[in-house]
Amino acid sequence: MFPKTGKKLPPSGEELAFAAMMSEALVGHLGQTHQAVKIVMRWTGASERSVKHWLAGVHAPRGMHLLGLMRNSDEVLRRLLIASGRGDVLVALEVSALRERLIETLAFIDKFFPSPVGRT
Repeated sequence: MFPKTGKKLPPSGEELAFAAMMSEALVGHLGQTHQAVKIVMRWTGASERSVKHWLAGVHAPRGMHLLGLMRNSDEVLRRLLIASGRGDVLVALEVSALRERLIETLAFIDKFFPSPVGRT
């Protein structure tokens, strides 16, 4: 076994930019409170220390933690789709969400203003 004698390399600019983007998405969605830390811990199974680093933009989530955030945070998913050049997928998701809201709105309108008999 070799002893650790090397130095850690500083993170690259891309890694720092990604960490900052994830921090902005999480803080924008949840705020920067202890409750936000607990929510992200629940979503990802990550430790409190890791989540605090993500919120501060020191490190970025990876792997299964990133998938947990994408599953639970629309803001994280939106930013990742834009950053990966997949804005077309984002548009499809937004159209689908808009369709659902329109269906709910029409159901609400029909509840208060039923269509006359014989008219559809």
